[in-house]
Parts: sequence; structure tokens; C-alpha cells
Amino acid sequence: MSSVKTVLNHPYTFWAILSLPAIPMIAGLASGDLKTVHDLLHPTGEFAARFMIIAMMLTPLTMLLKGWRGPRWLLRRRRYLGVAAFGYAALHTVLYLVDMGALAFAGQEIARLSIWTGWVAFLIFVPLAVTSTDGWVRTLGRRWKMLQRAVYAAAIFTLLHWAALHDWGGVAPALVHFVPLGLLELYRVWSNLSRRWSPAAG
Repeated sequence: MSSVKTVLNHPYTFWAILSLPAIPMIAGLASGDLKTVHDLLHPTGEFAARFMIIAMMLTPLTMLLKGWRGPRWLLRRRRYLGVAAFGYAALHTVLYLVDMGALAFAGQEIARLSIWTGWVAFLIFVPLAVTSTDGWVRTLGRRWKMLQRAVYAAAIFTLLHWAALHDWGGVAPALVHFVPLGLLELYRVWSNLSRRWSPAAG
């Protein structure tokens, strides 16, 4: 039993789980069919958003479900989820560039709300992913957490990017993913304020 627990708690096991959605994607790309590039734009972007949302939900979930170990187990692996989100976002970006070619940098294309918001979200992700190592955490100290708060801005731009796609046809699926995060964040704020204002805290 202890050996099974050791395997489940090993970082490589969690990385393998996070990599599972990429397996059929890579297999599809290996076929050489150019249509696959376009078809994978949506799932790569969706998994990037999902892993980002899960990572952001963990703190309020831990506060809400105090007696459940699941959120705490995931909380210790939150950086892995963040890096996975960046990995799928990077793949999403590369596929977009391959699919669009030179048109990706055309002024009319970049000026679209659904496009420039995606670029901004991705650019915010870059320093967050780069500084996700233990070395950077030690080097930056308290500044590391301040930097990581930029993920909230990335989330807002990701929401706008997703919602504005296909003439705002992405609103419904974007809200399905982001509304639970918004509700949990509201609970987190309310819980923190309640503790601050409670007589015991004073």
C-alpha cells in the first residue's frame, strides 16, 4: 500500500496525468494532416484554460472543504498545474501561428478582440512559467507571490479571448468554466473579510 501511495505522490505520476490530453493531440499532429492543426486549436486552448482555472480554484476550495484532503493534495502541486496550463497555451499559440501563417501578424487580425486578448494572456503566462522553479521561488522570496498574482489578469484576458471567439459564440462555454472560479473567489474574499471583521479577530 505504501508503494502505491509513493507512486501516486511522485511528481512524475502527476506530470503523466497532466500530459494525458496531449497524447491524442500529438498523435493527430504526427499524421501530417494540416487540418489537424486547425482542429486542435480549440482543445489546446481549452485545456490551457482548464488547468489555469483548476490551479486558481485550489486555495478557495481548500478553505471551503476544510475536511477534505483532495484540494490540499492538489494545492501542493499547484505549480505543476500552472506549468501545464502554460504548456498547452504554448502549443495553442504555435498551432495558431502555423494555421494562420503570416496572416497572424496582420494588423486587422491582431486588432480583433478575440486575438489580442489571447496574446496578452499568453505573454502574462510567460514570466509566471519561467519563475515556477524552486530556484526562482527562493530568489524572489515574497516578490514571487506578488508576481504570481498576475494570473488574475491572465484569467480575465483568457475569459475575454474565449468569449469573443466566433462572434461571441464562445460566451457560454467560457462562462461554464469561469463562473465556478468567480464564485469560489467571491467566497474566498467573503471568508477573509469575515475573519477580519469577527469579534475574535479583534
